[in-house]
Amino acid sequence: MRVQDKVIVVTGAASGMGLAMAQRFTQEGARVVAADLNAGRLDAAVRGIQAAGGAVVPFQGSMAEQAVAEGVIDVAVREFGRLDALVNNAGIMDYMAAVGDVTNEVWERVLAVNLHGPMYAMRRAVQQMLSQETPGGSIVNVGSTASLSGGAAGAAYTTSKHALLGLTRNTAWQYAQRGIRCNLIAPGGTATNIGESMPQDRLDPVGAQRAGAFAQLIPQYLQPSDIASLALYLVSDESRMINGAVITADGGWMAL
Repeated sequence: MRVQDKVIVVTGAASGMGLAMAQRFTQEGARVVAADLNAGRLDAAVRGIQAAGGAVVPFQGSMAEQAVAEGVIDVAVREFGRLDALVNNAGIMDYMAAVGDVTNEVWERVLAVNLHGPMYAMRRAVQQMLSQETPGGSIVNVGSTASLSGGAAGAAYTTSKHALLGLTRNTAWQYAQRGIRCNLIAPGGTATNIGESMPQDRLDPVGAQRAGAFAQLIPQYLQPSDIASLALYLVSDESRMINGAVITADGGWMAL
């Protein structure tokens, strides 16, 4: 059991990469708080994990809201007595719009979910981790190849993922000597339902065409389980000296 009795919060845990992580973590002995906006999917995910013998508690709400992002950390402490790891996985797309076309509504919503929510959760998590009898813990932020490149998505999404990378590195440096690690996974194209946050009838046609051309470089789509395996390593003690790292999981996409 690689994360036996560790308490781990996973956001965006009702489907895709987040669900794969919650399942994998509980299979390896962790106690998980699974957070998601979609109540129906969250209920189904939790029931499935519990049926398999996993220890999991649901938390429903939007990570764009400060009270929710902080509350999920508080629930972990209340239910399980401590916090060992946080995985900021929840995220939404942005209609592929360039800066000249992006609306205020899309800009603010994407940054709220992809950047502000992770920051709120990280702030509360760090405070909790430092207050524990044995300070320390692991934070894993799920970025994107858009954390490293300019052509994978629109202006809002790309900005949010670049900023999440900066937040990751700063957190790693600030708390390295206090036992808290912070790393970022940059997945390539992965078979998830994130596209549901970007209805086709609202896509920017030029941006979609450019991003589509970029996507043609993908050697193959990853599965959520591929990302979950990497996240498991980063929340476990096996990665105790991995801090401030940006790890691409893209089948070689960014090796160009």
